[in-house]
Amino acid sequence: MLTLPLTRELVLDRPLADCFRYLADFSTTGQWDPGVFEADKHTPGAAAAGSRFALRLNVLGRSVPAQYQLVTRDENRQLVLHGEGPGFTVVDTLDFEARGQARTRLRYQAVMRWEAIPARIAPLLKPWAERLGDQAMTGLVRALVEDGPEQLPKRERLAQKLVVPGMVAFTRRGWRTQHSRGLSRRLDGRTVAITGVTAGLGLAAAQELARLGARLILIGRDADRLAAAQQTIRDFAGPCELLPYEAELSSLADTQRLAERLLAEQPELDVLINNAGALFAERGDTAEGHERTLAVNLLSPALLAKRLEPLLARRRGRVINVVSGGLYLQGLVLDDLDYQRGPFDGTKAYARAKRGLLALTRLWAEDEPRIAWHAMHPGWAATPGVARSLPDFDRRMQPFLRTPRQGADTMVWLASHPAVGVGSADSSGFWFDRAQRPDALLPGTAVDTPTAMSLEAEVRLRGGW
Repeated sequence: MLTLPLTRELVLDRPLADCFRYLADFSTTGQWDPGVFEADKHTPGAAAAGSRFALRLNVLGRSVPAQYQLVTRDENRQLVLHGEGPGFTVVDTLDFEARGQARTRLRYQAVMRWEAIPARIAPLLKPWAERLGDQAMTGLVRALVEDGPEQLPKRERLAQKLVVPGMVAFTRRGWRTQHSRGLSRRLDGRTVAITGVTAGLGLAAAQELARLGARLILIGRDADRLAAAQQTIRDFAGPCELLPYEAELSSLADTQRLAERLLAEQPELDVLINNAGALFAERGDTAEGHERTLAVNLLSPALLAKRLEPLLARRRGRVINVVSGGLYLQGLVLDDLDYQRGPFDGTKAYARAKRGLLALTRLWAEDEPRIAWHAMHPGWAATPGVARSLPDFDRRMQPFLRTPRQGADTMVWLASHPAVGVGSADSSGFWFDRAQRPDALLPGTAVDTPTAMSLEAEVRLRGGW
């Protein structure tokens, strides 16, 4: 048997409670440890002694399954975890100590044992283990301290200008190459409303937001699915305040009723995430006479944002509009918003609607400085919506698609990080993987201010706001 001990110590510029709560939920390991591809909590509720986690470890580029259990949770003092995988066991011990109000000393110890490897191999494996320890500590500093807006390397700026090469970053590889993937900024005492919350990106975002302490307004169109989503969120995050609101967002009348209910019933709102979206293979009109892709992806989120604007402005809140990387290939066709000319293409209709939502987000950032206006796209993620709308793409790209949790990363980061709030240098923008991105790369796709104002007038007329 081979036994390798490893010890590391570092001081983090974050309060003790923040560091402890973040690390106690071992499902965050995939956000900071490069030796972990994915991590999920399999025991329902908040992380506590006895909680079990399933990890997929990165062992020389291969995915190796492992099971971990939180053995000890001594609040704000110590965490002890026991892990095991094919032929190995590990015991991780993390000791915490406050250094003033805003700094934390962390001492990390790991004891790794391999059953089938003789002890004489230790001199060969020790440098590998030491390197893993160094990388994990570097990742932890990035997750907890260096988690602000990303600065793109020159090669990535060039790749995105070439559009197709830049789309390689839309895969899970792009998520893994971010400088920081940590989501640790607490949202205690803040209220977040999110649409499209019953599956995919919306559900993954809601789980993370609840883990961070947010009070959540969950908006979906089906009561049973909303109830199931609430249970999934509580299983992930533990006790949290969840307020379900049922609404059919393809209907502007229903969206208007939703907004009126929220204005009447909710005394405060800190963040609105317009995540709901739909891509249709065939053209269809809503009962109100709007092309349904346009209604769901542009008219409804615009109406909801503008009706809730006074509530958000009182809290110096944030609006996060979820768009699509597909908009890079489409411009705005202002004189054919309902896609009545030519053969209908659902992918193009979707991208055009998202292009319009991005243009309005940019315009409103200039008009209402009391709110931080953001648009983001999640890259290519494996969601039920993608599988249903783009089955060939989903099947071919499955090994490369992001998980919903990875796709929701920037959405949650924009909702929680202080560096992108009102009054900051980054209080508005178009984001992908936590970095500001250009919103048009191909000729004919940019939307100038007069065109955006004309679009706003048309959307306002249709929505009645």
